[in-house]
Amino acid sequence: MSVNTAVDEPVPQAEQPPARPRLRAELARLRAVRDALIGEGLAEESEAASVAEASTIDQHQADLGTETFERERDQSLLQDIEHEIADVRRAFVRLDRGSYGRCEAGGTRIPDVRLAAVPAARFCLEHQAAAEAIPGFVT
Repeated sequence: MSVNTAVDEPVPQAEQPPARPRLRAELARLRAVRDALIGEGLAEESEAASVAEASTIDQHQADLGTETFERERDQSLLQDIEHEIADVRRAFVRLDRGSYGRCEAGGTRIPDVRLAAVPAARFCLEHQAAAEAIPGFVT
């Protein structure tokens, strides 16, 4: 016998319409950020090539370290953006399945204010805090 939890119950269609435009806007914003980072040559240029241009000029080692740090920071930002894009895509799947707007850990409804701020939110604030504090809380 199967027991339905609150997370299994679909969000009524009346509650879903603002979600799709929010998710589309968030996806467009994230793609623009990603494209800007890639437009700076980040994705195609190796670290050696990136710092080689700067090193042809007599440059202090600290400047070279700054270049390396900035490149690694930008690569980290690009990776974070890619993860956020994947989160938004998963939110579209939840929307299509009718589970968008429900906390994946507790099944309670995620407040619209939170969804407006973080359209791809998977958890209510309580469970989001736990997910951030406890490694492996929910995958």
